[in-house]
Amino acid sequence: MAGSKILIVEDDPNLMAILKYNLLKEGYSLVIAVDGAQAVEIARREKPDLILLDVMLPVLSGFEVCRILRKGMSVPIMMLTAKTEEVDKIVGLEIGADDYMTKPFSMRELLARSRAMLRRAGMAGTQQADEPTLLKIGELEIDAGRHRALCRGLSLDITPKEFDLLLFLARNKGFVFSREQLLEKVWGYSYAGGTRTVDVHIRWLRKKVETDPAHPKYLLTVRGTGYKLEG
Repeated sequence: MAGSKILIVEDDPNLMAILKYNLLKEGYSLVIAVDGAQAVEIARREKPDLILLDVMLPVLSGFEVCRILRKGMSVPIMMLTAKTEEVDKIVGLEIGADDYMTKPFSMRELLARSRAMLRRAGMAGTQQADEPTLLKIGELEIDAGRHRALCRGLSLDITPKEFDLLLFLARNKGFVFSREQLLEKVWGYSYAGGTRTVDVHIRWLRKKVETDPAHPKYLLTVRGTGYKLEG
């Protein structure tokens, strides 16, 4: 979405220059931060539509920045990491990042994902006439209008992307979706070589929704196919 404001948080001047060139070429408005503390300040002041957030930053790490911003902002966050350890990616998603990309990454893919995340964020407030605002499935309640979910009467502390995933599955209760389909429907982009993001979000949702995450009642795995929501 040309004209959207993107905050780039990156301390590598070479990568920053490449990101700026390509994003400006796409018509985006940019704000820049080179350390974690600056990122928090600028994000709160500028209210960007998307944040591209490096993990390894001076002052505050990208994980710390994400954790702080998630306490009061629902802006889409894409983590950029040079680390290959799966635990680092999982931590980023656990604290509220919507997705991650591992360096070196394809600029074409980053642009495609950025467009998709901005498009999904822009659609977040829209409601189809035939889609219910409030869904109740067993002890689970999902309020699309207020963007909140409850289970057993307690409000769930879930990230924006976890909410999107839960809402989509609830609106399609009983239907099985592959990881690739969920990436397309919830994240807004086609399969690009890795679906680990979906598995991690399902895992964390189960910890928040299920009484016994090891034996889920709502978020079910259909072996060899994907996931569905029952109840």
